[in-house]
Amino acid sequence: MNVIRVHVYTKLMMVLIAAALVITGCSGQTGSESDGKLKVTATIGMISDVVNQVGGSHVQVTGLMKSGVDPHLYKASQGDVKKLEQAQIIFYNGLHLEGKMIEIFEKMTSVKPTIPVSRNIPEKELRGWEDGEASHDPHIWFNVKHWISATEVIRDELAKADPAHADDYKAGAAAYIKQLEELDRHVRTQIASIPEQQRVLVTAHDAFGYFGDAYGIQVMGLQGISTASEYGSKDVTDLREFLVSRQIKAVFIESSVPKRSIEAVIQGAKKQGHEIKIGGELFSDAMGKEGTPEGTYLGMVRHNVNTIVNALK
Repeated sequence: MNVIRVHVYTKLMMVLIAAALVITGCSGQTGSESDGKLKVTATIGMISDVVNQVGGSHVQVTGLMKSGVDPHLYKASQGDVKKLEQAQIIFYNGLHLEGKMIEIFEKMTSVKPTIPVSRNIPEKELRGWEDGEASHDPHIWFNVKHWISATEVIRDELAKADPAHADDYKAGAAAYIKQLEELDRHVRTQIASIPEQQRVLVTAHDAFGYFGDAYGIQVMGLQGISTASEYGSKDVTDLREFLVSRQIKAVFIESSVPKRSIEAVIQGAKKQGHEIKIGGELFSDAMGKEGTPEGTYLGMVRHNVNTIVNALK
């Protein structure tokens, strides 16, 4: 039954996309242009934030995924198809982060710029998927230098789509990249302040691999890179034994992942006489609520670093 439902859902979405593309082609437009702003649709909040930072008053950004939404499991709605159809340019992460939307992006590419922001990161700098297949870990934003690359992609594509304001996009990107470079230095310094034996980041799923590689902290997740993967009793046991043997004192929950999996590890360690606390909530696949510091990329990363350092030092 589940296979049938997925097939029906996929066919329905393809029909909706085809209809949207026909409408777009007939009208000759990709949304209302009366206010003169470039209409941008982005998938995850981190991308929406960068577009706003670089584009400023010249862009109108519509984000598909809000705070707390898991992009690995996200399915486009009919309303999302309309937002994509109305956009003049679409930005998405790529690397199969938005795995259930790949066919939609492939269809949209034929009629408008539909850009994966990860496209310029050299393959040798991408982490492999846990199953050894050809795809890569999509959580590139946890290496701030990779997010600088994403910012440059967004800058270049905005300038191409709206050449009249190209200089403004370049200036906006330059100012934002300076902030990202300062953030990269801050993260490196703060993580280095954790005693080496305690420099272990344990979360519900393995979203922080790029973070660990870039900033020198061992990362372990109960689930794999995608939250669509399942964990079993052996995963819980192996992680529990590691935490007990290393005497790690804190693990972390994620805003977009249920915490029951991590709680099972904590309870297992407690039965062996080792107390582990929840060190706090980290933002992994989604930022915080709009209007809060954590609702921006810079604020999200700073929150995560402060939470990790305070719990592990």
